[in-house]
Amino acid sequence: MPLSIFIAKKYISNKQSSKFLSLVSVISVIGIAIGTAVLIIALTILNGFEEIVAQKIVNFNSHIKITAFGNRNLPDSDVIKSEITQKIGEDFHSISEFISKLGIIKSRTLSEGVTIVGIDTETDNTNIDEYIVEGNYELDSEEIKQIIIGKKLSEKINTSVNDKITIFSLKKDELPDADNPPAIEQYIISGIFESGMAEYDDMNVYISLSHAKELFETYNSISGYNIRLNNVDSIDSSAKALQDLLGYPYYVRTIFQVHQNIFTWLDLQKEPIPIILGLIIVVAIFNIVGTMLMIVLERTSSIGVLKAIGFTKKKILQIFFVQGVFLGLLGITIGCILALVLSYLQLQFNLITLPASIYFISTVPISIDIENYLIVAGIGLVLSLLASLIPSYVASRMNIISSIRFN
Repeated sequence: MPLSIFIAKKYISNKQSSKFLSLVSVISVIGIAIGTAVLIIALTILNGFEEIVAQKIVNFNSHIKITAFGNRNLPDSDVIKSEITQKIGEDFHSISEFISKLGIIKSRTLSEGVTIVGIDTETDNTNIDEYIVEGNYELDSEEIKQIIIGKKLSEKINTSVNDKITIFSLKKDELPDADNPPAIEQYIISGIFESGMAEYDDMNVYISLSHAKELFETYNSISGYNIRLNNVDSIDSSAKALQDLLGYPYYVRTIFQVHQNIFTWLDLQKEPIPIILGLIIVVAIFNIVGTMLMIVLERTSSIGVLKAIGFTKKKILQIFFVQGVFLGLLGITIGCILALVLSYLQLQFNLITLPASIYFISTVPISIDIENYLIVAGIGLVLSLLASLIPSYVASRMNIISSIRFN
């Protein structure tokens, strides 16, 4: 072991406390560890938000949505579906038609405005069935008309599975009159879903596509198509190609464009990260510099002795530089372990919950990414190296006589 590292190790240890780190060193390590853990957890939560919210939104809408300008209807055409499939090529996964209209849902005592979505359960690619928490994913019964509603909506209108509700809506997208009365149909709640996003749980109800055509009297038309891709990386190019193919009145949008407000909100959550990082950098630098200067002050007499027996400025600098880097590495390691443990606890036990009406999800999401740990640890290491240079340089420049006489 090099002599400079050996002496640095002795300085880090405090013999009077059974070789535990000195109090000053412990405080410095704790400060660095907390800063590291906070930054990693912040990045972990932000990544989790983006992944989970994006996943849920995609599951309810697919990757590309094709509708019509002005909320018009589109023809229900197998030719159009075939052209879409061929245009996307190998990235194509599935396509399903849907009808989406506004309406009113009424229980025995309460009523609420909703979006009524007609889907074909055999071809539907929105994975709603994965979020069914009560009842079953059934809409195609020939005996009774069935409906699936969100849990939040179910609680709001005080209903449960197998209860009857009434749907009110417009026919042919026209205002009701004597010749065109409103559509009124009774349904049985077959299932209740919970996505954790109030926007869907509170607003959307699902019926079969065939029943929706009868309800709205749009027998040969639909509201649009949901398209799912094999490769999400090609979503923008596929959407542009489809818009060029279909033209007006078809309106092709990616899921990121349909819910631009949500994804913009997610991006805004990342804006404070550079500020947080900057503050943690400042704290880490002051921690290491302050600690090392106190250690240099404490070891002033020892520095004078080392110089008197022939230690060069370079050797003195190395001793305190190694000490500062060691403290930084120890703090970074503890911080990474702390962040990993806290992330694991949140994943397993959902210790922290959120209001779904504000954050789209009910628990704090966690996405453990090794890249975040490596980036934060790398930045911390560089800071430790830089912060250790200042007090190490001060120690190496001390006058021999003054150091030995220091008390």
